[in-house]
Order: sequence, then structure tokens, then C-alpha cells
Amino acid sequence: MVKYMIRARVEVEGLVDKHDIVGAIFGQTEGLFGSEFDLRDLQEKGRIGRISVEVKHQGSKTFGEILVPSNLDRVETALVAAMLEFVDKVGPFNAKVRVFDIVDVRREKLKKVVDRAKEILQTMIKEKEVDVKEVLQEIETSTKTAELIEYGPERLPAGPEVDKSDTIIIVEGRADVINLLRYGYKNTIALEGARGEIPKTVVELSKTKKTIAFLDGDRAGDMILKELVRVAKVDLVARAPPGREVEELTGKEIAKALKNAVPLEVYMQQLREVTESVEEVAEKAPTTIPEAEAVSEIQLPEAVLKTIDTLRGTLESVIYDKNWNELGRVPVKDLVDKLVGEDLAEAYAVVMDGVITQRLLDIAAAKGIKVIVGARVGAISRKPTDVVMLTYEDLKS
Repeated sequence: MVKYMIRARVEVEGLVDKHDIVGAIFGQTEGLFGSEFDLRDLQEKGRIGRISVEVKHQGSKTFGEILVPSNLDRVETALVAAMLEFVDKVGPFNAKVRVFDIVDVRREKLKKVVDRAKEILQTMIKEKEVDVKEVLQEIETSTKTAELIEYGPERLPAGPEVDKSDTIIIVEGRADVINLLRYGYKNTIALEGARGEIPKTVVELSKTKKTIAFLDGDRAGDMILKELVRVAKVDLVARAPPGREVEELTGKEIAKALKNAVPLEVYMQQLREVTESVEEVAEKAPTTIPEAEAVSEIQLPEAVLKTIDTLRGTLESVIYDKNWNELGRVPVKDLVDKLVGEDLAEAYAVVMDGVITQRLLDIAAAKGIKVIVGARVGAISRKPTDVVMLTYEDLKS
């Protein structure tokens, strides 16, 4: 069920169609707040609905209304609404987007529920005397969302039932606990980004309860699990899908991951088999370095490294040729349109204060760009073999 409906007015200094406006929204909001708030990813997860636009043309201008259904909470919905106002171009034309309302679409349904509850209550009163205040309080209490607590001397993020439940779910961080609370899992406790030392509170809890380690689907998750089992008792292991984090999973994905949890011994055996298989493949691999990997050994000139330092916090990008001469600068939100819309045959590298996305990688590969340097890497499902990705952290090391 849709929770909120974002309503915004758009004015474009030219004649455009619905799909042009929708395309501009996706293109110019991509990477603003990382993959967590990428509108395409949110749509795929069912957290943002289909964006619809109604337009009309007056003279040489286009006016319209944008509707964005949201299943996010109200704070996240407000952030998405603010992102819409970041759109300032549709195609070659200047544009202005202003959000004028965020409708709580559940309000009418809740009103009908309340009206029906009143009817039911009147029937109950007629049948026998009841304490109305007690009934209302019970209804209110049952609809409250469980709140995050701080547990133990380390003040670890946890669900309110972690102490009294027979089973606990151990996750990596605070955001994981919040996401599981959202779907009714109240017996969760976080290691809170533990590196090298597992909190004693978790160790003690594991001695008296059935424990499920529910970790992100990346290499760091395996490393945390190895450290956890060294000092604590773990009965079952559940993992997020490869490349995904627990904090971003939907309710169905969480339920599926926990349902597929396997005993620790089974999981560790599977992990050993995968490791051995990878090592076997590595031994048989050719020793020559493929051309794409050789490109990754490229050295960035000192001037470019200094430019990267000045880019931090600007949300800008710089395009270079093969000799590291600057070809142009453009805001990150307009980078994709720049690469698609202009003839940049000499473009060799892009340095940006933004997130490297799958769309940017695909376009870079199509345009013959060999190097992309960004603040961080978003959700990448396929990496072009002839494009090198580097982050600021990579450059430090």
C-alpha cells in the first residue's frame, strides 16, 4: 500500500513530452545520495512507485504536474521530494520543479477504519458495558512501531525484545537493526561496526540464547563472521544476497534470508569449498596481465590529484584527454547528459565528486572512456572490462 504521494509542479522553457520530464528526473537525481536513494533502485525494490506526469503546452512552454508514489517513511519521502526540486533542465531547456504537497494517502483509509471501529465499539457497548478508554489504549498500543533501544554497557543498538527472547539475531550495524524493526523483528542486536573485537555483551548473550548471525552479502561479512565465531556461540548463519546489505532488504527478502539460514558448520564448509574453488581457478589462470588490468596501473599526475582534493564537497566532475589535459567541467548531475549529448571523442578519464553508477559505467564504455575516479562505487552488477574504476580510498592506498 502506498504511504505518501508527492505532488510537484513543473515548468519547462520549451515544448517537451512526459517521458522527457521523467527521464530528466531519473538522470539528474542519479547518484545524489548514493545507491540507497537511486530512484531506479527504489522502484525495483517497490519503495517508489511509477512516476507519472500530466503535461499541457501553452505557447512555447510546457506546464505539468508530477506524481511520485512513495512507500518510504515520511523523512525519506521528504528527501526524495527535495531531490525532485534539484532538476533544473529537461533536454536542452531550463526547467523549474516545485513540490507543493505530500499527501498521506493512508489518511482516508485510516479514517474509514476509525469510523468502522466506532460502529463496532457501539455494538460492543450495546451488548455489554466496556471501558472505552481501555479499548482505545489497547488499539493504540498495538499499532505502535517498536523503538530502537541501547543494550548493555557498550550501548549497542538493539530491538526491545533482545533480552527476553529465546533467539537473537546478530547484525552488523544500527541501520540493520532499524530495518529489521520496521518488519517486526524485535530480537535483533548490532555489533555496531565491530572490527577486531566483538562486544562482550554479544558474547554473553550467545551463551544462553539461540543465535542467528545475519550479515551483509560481501567479503566484509565473512570477515566479521570469522571473528564472531572465534569468541561467541553462533547456531545459524543468514546472509543478504551477494553485494546487498541487510539495511536495504525488503521484508520479503529478510524473511527469505532468515528462512534459508544454515547451521554454522554447514556454512563454514560451504565457505571453505568456495575458497578452494577460487584458489584452484587462480592457479590455472594465465600469468599474463590482460590489457584492461594493465590500464589499472596508470599513474595519475600530481595536478590531477590536487584537482581531486579541490573537488571534494563540490558535486562537480572534470573530463580529461589521454594526456590529462582538462576538456571540461560539469556538475555531477549533468555528467551523463554531457557524455551522451556531446562529441567527446578525445575523452579518456572522468574525475568526479560523486558515486560511480552502473549507468555511468555503461556510457563511459560506449564512449571509449578508460578511467573513472569517484568518491565511492554504487551498486554495480556488471563491470566493463576496458574501464578502470578508482575511488578516493584507492588513491590513498
